[in-house]
Amino acid sequence: MESRYLTVHALTKYIKRKFDADPHLHEIMVKGEISNFKQHSSGHMYFTLKDEKARILAVMFARNNQQMKFKPENGMKVLIKASITVYESSGQYQMYVSEMQPDGIGQLYLAYEQLRAKLEQEGMFRPDHKKAIPKYPRTIGVITSPTGAAIRDIITTIKRRYPIAKIMIYPALVQGETAAPSIVKAVQQANEQDSPLIDVLIVGRGGGSIEELWAFNEEIVARAIYTSNIPVISAVGHETDFTICDFVADMRAPTPTGAAELAVPHIDELVERILTRQSRLIRGIKEKVELQKLRLNRIQRSYAFRYPKVLYDQKMEQLDKQTELLTRNVQRVLEQKHMQQELIQKQLVRNHPNHYIKKANQDLASLQKNLVRNTELILQAKRQAFLSKIGKMDALSPLKIMERGYNVAYDHHGKLIASIKQVKPKDQIELNLADGMVEAEIIAVKER
Repeated sequence: MESRYLTVHALTKYIKRKFDADPHLHEIMVKGEISNFKQHSSGHMYFTLKDEKARILAVMFARNNQQMKFKPENGMKVLIKASITVYESSGQYQMYVSEMQPDGIGQLYLAYEQLRAKLEQEGMFRPDHKKAIPKYPRTIGVITSPTGAAIRDIITTIKRRYPIAKIMIYPALVQGETAAPSIVKAVQQANEQDSPLIDVLIVGRGGGSIEELWAFNEEIVARAIYTSNIPVISAVGHETDFTICDFVADMRAPTPTGAAELAVPHIDELVERILTRQSRLIRGIKEKVELQKLRLNRIQRSYAFRYPKVLYDQKMEQLDKQTELLTRNVQRVLEQKHMQQELIQKQLVRNHPNHYIKKANQDLASLQKNLVRNTELILQAKRQAFLSKIGKMDALSPLKIMERGYNVAYDHHGKLIASIKQVKPKDQIELNLADGMVEAEIIAVKER
């Protein structure tokens, strides 16, 4: 009689086989809302898929979710591809999900928004972390495909705008599953470069779809750019394309060509700036010369210049020492300028800018003439200043005042007489003159 009864296990197993044998329960398409989502340490995802009237348990194993670009969340509406079966241990039927994508929004776009929000919360987009792009870079690193149009545009733009800059190319894949690790490796190589040091790094590629640009939305690429010691300019796609790299980089360029323009100044603008400063320098020197001429005229008319003999002889030795020191300093400056000239010439020879070399030599000759002329003017100014000080000291000497007829009177106690109230008739006084002393007697005292 008991043989007519099934065990729970047998009944559940029978039902499971019915489910497994039904072709309508394999690779079905279902849409719903995720709730009770949990991802196990093994990578498997467990959740409930529901709508307004029903719910069903679901499992998505790690082997199926590893390639997903986004992370499922509670409340998210999704489209899934799954098979229905029975889990024997609990007797519950559930879905085994093989594919999943957001409902109403692209999978890549959702992944993009999730990563952007995550990195922004970590502070990776903060302006205070961004490094300044150097104004005059010597070496520019470029990370992109070596065969794409982007590299040609970057090189052409840099050579046109700033031909003295050196370009270091770090080839990288910019599309496909292996593109992100390739870009990360190139960023690391640029940061490890010893000689020449990279001053600024351009990372990017030409335009494309979100799938083609996806490598620049990968988290490992964003973190590599964020930790780069070299300032990074992001140049991905067209002006309307935005990637995670654009937010993390120190500067975003709308296109690869735009990145090259942001990375280097224009040589013509620099030349114009130099010429402007040269004009200001010449004008300043002329004003300085006119000022020194006025000072010279004042000194020539001064008493010290006309009668410098008294203190001049005493200061000749000091003047000789100062002249010798000044000569040594001038020689050292000339030697430094000569060394700078040689260094500039070597740099120009390496880059073959023949017309700039010619101009630099002309400028050097002009600077040397200006240096000699300015040195002579400075020496002359110092000498005239010295003579002026001698004259002032001579003019303020008490002896010189007494030579002009003035004298100092003392009473018989040796006290200086400064007022008529200190003396009376028949008092004996002493008068100190420039060349001696006179004893006198007061005859009368009169108020003025």
